[in-house]
Amino acid sequence: MTNPTGSGLAESSIPHELSRRQFSKLAGLLGTGVSFAQLFPTAQARKPVDEGRWANVLTSIDKNEYWTGPLPQAAVAAQKKILSGNRYDPDHLHAEFLQTVASVEHIPVEQILVWQGSMDPLIRSVAAFASSEKGLVTVDPTFEVPWRVANYLNIPVQRVPLTAAGNYATDTRALLKANPKAGLYYICSPNNPTGTSTPLEEIRWLLDNKPADAVVLVDEAYIHFTNSPSALSLLGERRDLLVLRTFSKLFGMAGLRVGLSFAHPDLHQRMMRYDGEAATRLINVSALAGAKASLLLPDQIRKRREDMTIVREAVEQHLTRRGIAFLPGSQANMLMVDWKRPAAEVAADFEKNGVIIGRNWPIWPTISRVTIGSADEMQRFNRQVDRIFRN
Repeated sequence: MTNPTGSGLAESSIPHELSRRQFSKLAGLLGTGVSFAQLFPTAQARKPVDEGRWANVLTSIDKNEYWTGPLPQAAVAAQKKILSGNRYDPDHLHAEFLQTVASVEHIPVEQILVWQGSMDPLIRSVAAFASSEKGLVTVDPTFEVPWRVANYLNIPVQRVPLTAAGNYATDTRALLKANPKAGLYYICSPNNPTGTSTPLEEIRWLLDNKPADAVVLVDEAYIHFTNSPSALSLLGERRDLLVLRTFSKLFGMAGLRVGLSFAHPDLHQRMMRYDGEAATRLINVSALAGAKASLLLPDQIRKRREDMTIVREAVEQHLTRRGIAFLPGSQANMLMVDWKRPAAEVAADFEKNGVIIGRNWPIWPTISRVTIGSADEMQRFNRQVDRIFRN
């Protein structure tokens, strides 16, 4: 179905309000009523590996975290702001942070919201833009939370396999074909877990050809690891595009919880039908100070990207020498490694020797996601590869 306007959602196109029961379930997701582990079982706390014996050598390369903490200047800024922690918004930091984001990204400040990480707006988007009549479409594999939220809210989901071996890309035409009447199309670019990016022309095509009342959500959690252009360049005055960012990955702030959403104010308002903008105001001031400082360090951002790329390429070379396949084209801090045997068994073997690798997706039962850690961590990973696959 072609979008005749190409840039807007009429007020009359807003999906129906969630039922009282669905609203209660949504409140649980956004609050404390439902634990994240229920929504995302693989996020449950991992038991220590032979506690004591491996305490000093355990390597965790399973959650796509960056291997160091925040950028040094960001850490200093965050520490200083602790001294103003008795104030809700010292020095009008919230507004100052948004102005910094607007200046760096060249986006009007009224199109930007800050969140405690990007999980909250991701959950809200599924509830706000998809429904039992207008479902959710994603690729498979990708970040599971959107389809888990949809399943939890009894919203139909179509999962479209990535394109055939060679590029493992998102085919937006296949997304539209899977459900030409969907309410929400979710694209993670670079994709988690493959690290592959979706070209802007593919996203633009979907925006121009989807139903007029549908929303395209582009999750750019890993955008700083790549030189690929951002979907922010497509935003303009569109009322049907939502872009998410996080400081949890390259910026090394996963535990500090800062995220961003970019959209037309009308689209943001639809995400706030239940609680206003309170969720975007209650952000830890130390985290905000660190995030603001991070954005103003382009040379260090580039250095982190280059450092990660060097380590990832070294791991790829080692796997190639060992004759172990991996999916090509990753532009992020992860690799999908095909062990040619059940991935869960291989992960357990790594864990016995203190190395925790990432999970696998049901569609690819022999392939594990491996986060790119430091050079030392990945050398330890390589040694375990040599041990497990010595024959």
